[in-house]
Amino acid sequence: MTLHVFGSEHAPVLLMLHPLAVRWDIYDRVIPILEKDYRLVIPAIPGFDEEDPKRDFPGIEETCEALSKALEAQGYTQVKCVYGCSMGGALATRLVACGLVKPECAVLDGAILPYTYPKPVTYLIGIKDYLTLEIGRHLSIRALKGMFDPDKYTEADLTYARDVMRSMSRKTIWRGFYSTNNYALPSPALSAGRMAYWWGEEEKKERKTDIAYAVRVFPEISFREIPGEGHAEGFTVHPEAFCERLVDFIENREDK
Repeated sequence: MTLHVFGSEHAPVLLMLHPLAVRWDIYDRVIPILEKDYRLVIPAIPGFDEEDPKRDFPGIEETCEALSKALEAQGYTQVKCVYGCSMGGALATRLVACGLVKPECAVLDGAILPYTYPKPVTYLIGIKDYLTLEIGRHLSIRALKGMFDPDKYTEADLTYARDVMRSMSRKTIWRGFYSTNNYALPSPALSAGRMAYWWGEEEKKERKTDIAYAVRVFPEISFREIPGEGHAEGFTVHPEAFCERLVDFIENREDK
């Protein structure tokens, strides 16, 4: 697994895990800000790696095991913070819960926690999600413009999204959705020193079950709703505010 690294080798390590249907470079707008104070480690998750296009996403559990080994092999055993958004939040959740990474703190941003529905129901949801993205990857930029807020996303953003969707294999699409919604967690789960679950105001309804699950797995976790934001919009639409919010949490000065 390729780890893209930025910042001083002596700075605290910030591990950043990206959502589904984007690549590691989705963090391009926040890297120049965060690398001033942190050693950013951003994995190119298999199945979403432009430099390894034939490789499929293996699943949340397998990816966590591989990432843990890659971090250890490259000397990143001391992690200040793990940040994960959406699918990346699922990866962060399992990494922490299983002790595969032992950070001082962790942020689960719109993170997907496992479903508690009967297996047939989870399978049907997986099929619906798969078909939605399969259809979306064939849409034109003009069609995509009608689905996204033009005040938030430029044509370049939509072109990026279309290109990533078209690069994903069918196995990656299926495993990306199904595994992200149905990965296993240990009971009891381990925890980071401090943990937070964030969500955008506009996605609150969709995150309801994730929030309820998070508090059961991590009883000491804190929660924060971000006004005016939708899913995964912090680092893409509001990079400066996102970085300020993340750094404040990492440095434990949110209420100071």
